[in-house]
Amino acid sequence: MTWEPQANGLQQIIAILKESQSPDTATQMAVHMKLEELNQYPDFNNYLIYVLTKLKAEDEPTRSLSGLILKNNIRNHGNNLRPEIVEYIKHECLQAIGDTSPLIRATVGILITTIASNGGLHNWPQLLPSLCEMLDSQDYNVCEGAFSALQKICEDHAEVLDSAALNRPLNIMIPKFMQYFSHNDPKIRSHAIACINHFIINRSQALMLHIDAFIESLFNLSSDDDHEVRKNVCHGLVMLLEVRMDRLLPHMPQIIEYMLMRTQDSDDGVALEASEFWLSLAEQNICKDVLTPYLPQLAPVLVRGMRYSEIDIILLKGNIEDNDMVPDREEDIRPRFHKSRSHTIKSGEAGGGGDEEDDDFDSGLDDDSSLSEWNLRKCSAAALDVLANVFREECLPIVLPILKDTLFHHEWVIKESGVLALGAIAEGCMQGMIQHLPELIPYLISCLSDKKALVRSITCWTLSRYANWVVNQPHDQYLKPLMEELLKRILDSNKRVQEAACSAFATLEEEACTDLVPYLEYILQTLVFAFSKYQHKNLLILYDAVGTLADSVGHHLNKPQYIDILMPPLIEKWNLLKDDDKDLFPLLECLSSIATALQSGFLPYCDPVYKRCISLIEQTINQDMAWKQNPGFDQPDKERMIVALDLLSGLAEGLDGHIESLVANSNIMQLLYQCMQDALPEVRQSSFALLGDLTKACFQHVHPFMAEFFPILGQNLNPDHISVCNNATWAIGEICMKLGEETRQYIHLVLKELIIIINRQNTPKTLLENTAITIGRLGYVCPVEVAPFLPEFVRQCTSLRHIRDNDEKDSAFRGMCHMITVNPAGVVPDFIFFCDAIASWVNPPQDLHQMIQKILHGFKNQVGEENWRRFVDQFPSTLSDRLVAMYNI
Repeated sequence: MTWEPQANGLQQIIAILKESQSPDTATQMAVHMKLEELNQYPDFNNYLIYVLTKLKAEDEPTRSLSGLILKNNIRNHGNNLRPEIVEYIKHECLQAIGDTSPLIRATVGILITTIASNGGLHNWPQLLPSLCEMLDSQDYNVCEGAFSALQKICEDHAEVLDSAALNRPLNIMIPKFMQYFSHNDPKIRSHAIACINHFIINRSQALMLHIDAFIESLFNLSSDDDHEVRKNVCHGLVMLLEVRMDRLLPHMPQIIEYMLMRTQDSDDGVALEASEFWLSLAEQNICKDVLTPYLPQLAPVLVRGMRYSEIDIILLKGNIEDNDMVPDREEDIRPRFHKSRSHTIKSGEAGGGGDEEDDDFDSGLDDDSSLSEWNLRKCSAAALDVLANVFREECLPIVLPILKDTLFHHEWVIKESGVLALGAIAEGCMQGMIQHLPELIPYLISCLSDKKALVRSITCWTLSRYANWVVNQPHDQYLKPLMEELLKRILDSNKRVQEAACSAFATLEEEACTDLVPYLEYILQTLVFAFSKYQHKNLLILYDAVGTLADSVGHHLNKPQYIDILMPPLIEKWNLLKDDDKDLFPLLECLSSIATALQSGFLPYCDPVYKRCISLIEQTINQDMAWKQNPGFDQPDKERMIVALDLLSGLAEGLDGHIESLVANSNIMQLLYQCMQDALPEVRQSSFALLGDLTKACFQHVHPFMAEFFPILGQNLNPDHISVCNNATWAIGEICMKLGEETRQYIHLVLKELIIIINRQNTPKTLLENTAITIGRLGYVCPVEVAPFLPEFVRQCTSLRHIRDNDEKDSAFRGMCHMITVNPAGVVPDFIFFCDAIASWVNPPQDLHQMIQKILHGFKNQVGEENWRRFVDQFPSTLSDRLVAMYNI
């Protein structure tokens, strides 16, 4: 392949490459424009590869930059490059793989994988054979460069390399890589293990054929002098634990002893990789059997791993105590995501979707954005947490002495790790810890005023893990002192402590609920004072704590003295924030909870809030339309529309009929019609929640739109989007209760879909209950239309038994009774399921009780005494006893 650059062209490109290393933004912009222009010339890429591979006299950063620009060009325009140019680049890459500079070799490796990814490995058939051949080179640089490139290829193409499409090159590559496990250079050994590690998780066939030899080779390298080799050995063993436990089992004692040693490795990277082993082992059934003898050695190692290192403390500015006056840097504020409103029926209120559990473990360890990545401290704490869940109380004889030594230690770093360990075991060892908590909780409360901010902040988190116990003790003894101290920490002079205290207080609010009512004035005054004190990042967490308080105490917040404390600062923030300010989201969420809690108490504030929500929705819809017509426009951020819809739901639920005049004077129904058809599931989810809430609050304004709304509701009964489907189902149930017999003309749009959902495997509990209620309600208003389908759903209506007595359950059961009256034969094969469901009532209303009794006696008379006896004998005794007691049958 021959191509020669022109001297002046080469000089021009080198000048641009030098300029682009300038820190000046304007210069960089100018360079970017020049590069875009040069991309119009086909052989520009030839110049770039030439600078990277041939200009040995040029400085390395410039050469490497040339390769990285070429990489971007291939990624963005690779398919448009002329074949001969691509061939030239490929040829030069393979020639330069052994460059004497490690930086250039790495750049060439990146370039090779980019070309392979872009064009597919099958379009570069000589690549793998060439690289594998280069591994045998006597020149270290060639061998290392080829291995480095192969490692990137194995990472990006693990599945393809094991496929028939390429004639399974792995069958040759894996045995070849294993030969290099004993190479005299550590970098080569490290590459060889890393390459094979990429094929463990997928159980690649070629690796499984050599699995025993691979494991033996890993064992042989276990005490390697090089930390990168040891790290890759640990990583391989952690993955093998997940996929080939059968092969590791015979060697488990040696592996555990090895991992214990490596968890204490002098290199942090190795120690972190080894700590992952305990997390993986905890998920295996054999964990308890194999680990019990080693727990006394492992527990102290994990607690030691939880200590902050000196570098952590420097990064966290852990020696700077007072920083509450220092403004936050914008880049330290993590993006937050709004969780759309989801309707769960059993309490008849909007709450979490119920299908996804919040795991709060890591939130206590989120020290700071500079340390938010996974590290040894977090991994050790997480490992102790999962192992405490495996061993439960059995690990306390080992852990308690460690806690005694650390919790009361005079060195703050050790004491802090003890407090973290005490929080980590909270979930798994709760039963065994109860006897120690009367002594430990007061001690932890005293640690909230420790002079070290990092001790104060971790103590907030650990106390939140024991909040449930605290709330169930005499309040004067524990809850009151804990609450008072946490509120002081909310006003701490250290921002990290403020954040930890706000999060811990939100957890306490969720556990304590109305137990906080006696202290509301004090709580509100503290939270409101924090509004004036907080910097940007913690302000967002404070909104959450205020919203959670409103959710937890509900209507008890609706007292003039509380409203006068809380609302003025919130409305002040509300007026200061612009519509496109991201901080509006958490404030809207917070107000949504407050509106629901205050109910009529929110009336003086609802007009501007309502109007702004309507305006946010309108702006987003208009921006979305503009963007669709003109892709040059910015795509709108729909989150503000979702949050606005949810706040309107909060208003509708809280203000109930009082919202009628606001709805009457706005175009909310037209906006809702558009939102219900949005492409984004979260927008539709919040739209259906609002539709249901408006139906309950002021149906006269929803009624005229039924012909437009019902088909959309039917189209969204798709369980692939659980939360959308859930809210649509709930809204249909609310609408038909208001619409009555008029529902008849719309039943065909929704009933079939609802029956499919209720009979589907693995439907989440919340959706099953909502669907059962809604089918029952449809049967209540239109029994003649729904009753013929009884055999298709009556068995699944047992999910109604899990719902506590309330209006939804009442209307659903009345519907069932109406349908059985219309079509008694439809229920016969599944009558036992009906009996099971009716037995779940604690105290049914009198007239419903009579309806049920009538059906039971009618059934008994129809089948005759003997058949009834035989039928009842199939019941569990608790069920037949309950029916006799409740319905005298």
